[in-house]
Amino acid sequence: MKKSIFRIAQMDCPSEENLIRLNLSEISGIKHLDFDLANRTLVVFHLENLAQIEKALIDLNLGSSLVSSDNTSQKSFNEESDQSKILWTILIINLAFFFVEMTTGIISKSMGLVADSLDMLADAFVYGISLMAVGSALSRKKRIAKIAGWFQIILAIIGFVEVIRRFITGGILPNFSAMIIVSIFALIANGICLYLLQQSRSMEEAHMKASMIFTSNDIIINLGVIIAGTLVYLTNTRFPDLLIGTIVFVLVIQGAFRILKLSK
Repeated sequence: MKKSIFRIAQMDCPSEENLIRLNLSEISGIKHLDFDLANRTLVVFHLENLAQIEKALIDLNLGSSLVSSDNTSQKSFNEESDQSKILWTILIINLAFFFVEMTTGIISKSMGLVADSLDMLADAFVYGISLMAVGSALSRKKRIAKIAGWFQIILAIIGFVEVIRRFITGGILPNFSAMIIVSIFALIANGICLYLLQQSRSMEEAHMKASMIFTSNDIIINLGVIIAGTLVYLTNTRFPDLLIGTIVFVLVIQGAFRILKLSK
């Protein structure tokens, strides 16, 4: 058996971990995947199919590179028996905050919150695809991925159009207090998701370093909306909100294209 270590520069949240699991699930001969989000590394225990694994990782455009590949005598691995339960919990959290942020974003006139809600929806899509595809045919997984990816792109484009409209025509200032308060709760929710995923691996990893949490794109986006809300208050302009909304919409579309790769 081979033990291959990959450095994945843009693997900084559980959603991307799940995308990688989905993409590699089509490859026979893979015995175990060991993810380290903190150090952005993936260890693959597999048979003689390194080139296929490497190509599948590169195709996701997450900055994957092979660090080493050596023979190993390891044959047993600690598998998570509660994986499905954990994924369902995280899926529900992400869906709940999608509705919370979308609703408050519309009411408070904040494009930052609307965009962040789509980022939550994107994560929910990834976990949902994984759960619905368990025990299903590959064709079903691909159909779900295609629908989810295009739906996400359409929503993001609508968001872009609204950002442009507000930039040109102006409008009411977004409610900065709603932006800050809701984003703080979203920040806590994302932290809980990361904690649950780490807890499912081992008790030792459950007590992860704080730096691991703050490497997540989701956490950075939440902080960005909080900062934008603060700048809206300080500058009395809507532009910080429009800027963070634009940035997050770009990230959402990038994530959508990664999901669409699973449908090919």
